[in-house]
Amino acid sequence: MRLARLIDEYLIGWVILAVLLGVLVPELSVVTRASTPILVVMVGSTSLLLSLGDVQGINRRVLGGILLAHLAMPLLAFTIATVLGLSPALTAGFVLLGAVTPELVSPTMTALADGDIALSSISLVAIGLLSVLYTPASVTALLGETVHVDSGHLVSELLVAVVPPMAIAVLARSRYERIIARYDDYYTSVASVMVILIIGGVAAANATHLRAVTPLLALVVTGAFALNLLGYGLGWTVARLVDATPAERLAGTFAVGMRDFAVAAALVVAAGFPAIAALPAICFGIVEMVTSAAIARLATRN
Repeated sequence: MRLARLIDEYLIGWVILAVLLGVLVPELSVVTRASTPILVVMVGSTSLLLSLGDVQGINRRVLGGILLAHLAMPLLAFTIATVLGLSPALTAGFVLLGAVTPELVSPTMTALADGDIALSSISLVAIGLLSVLYTPASVTALLGETVHVDSGHLVSELLVAVVPPMAIAVLARSRYERIIARYDDYYTSVASVMVILIIGGVAAANATHLRAVTPLLALVVTGAFALNLLGYGLGWTVARLVDATPAERLAGTFAVGMRDFAVAAALVVAAGFPAIAALPAICFGIVEMVTSAAIARLATRN
């Protein structure tokens, strides 16, 4: 129990430490080879806190608001890149980042913040399905060119890393409530460890980019912070406008403000953009893990 509390209460510190280790020890990138199993454990452990009743009882008005807020994210990303005067390649990277699904760890961060886990999980799946068509459409509309997006990658990630572990965990909770509830204090801690492993591996895989401290990197990091924080604000505001509870507002905050940087980076390759177009996704991934851990910490203090 003490170890679990140490992990959860100081998650932001562990995340920062993982990033530093990744930058200093690029060999830790080997962790990314196990990204799918790590995500399965993360989603499954968080979903063990949910029952069928929780999923069926989500506020559909808030879910609708979250979906509308998501639709605005590519335009917000494009505006930020334009204001910063970034190149077309980096602008494309930002637009892709705004258009993809929420980060797969968003339900975990919602759980750590005592938010509505069911709403966060359903939002992730719903936006994921929407993004299959919306991602290429938004990129084409904003960049003025047709971009091939690997829709299969988006769908397969959801079908493998999100839907099965979530479904199995929810059914298990509903069927064996007494047994599973005994360990409720540990599920978020297990998910937190997975978060730490993933961010460390991603930082290590991109150590070369992160070590090259240049004015361009500073601009991209600034843009990542702006998109992340404005996304949080948009998610919170939309949820508040439909009279959401504090727990639902937190779910909306993470669902809109957190972006799946791994998918965005992969789509840069699929779209045939220059490698530097993946830099916004790399920077955003590190930024969102630090800020989301900080928000979760602040939310549980109040």
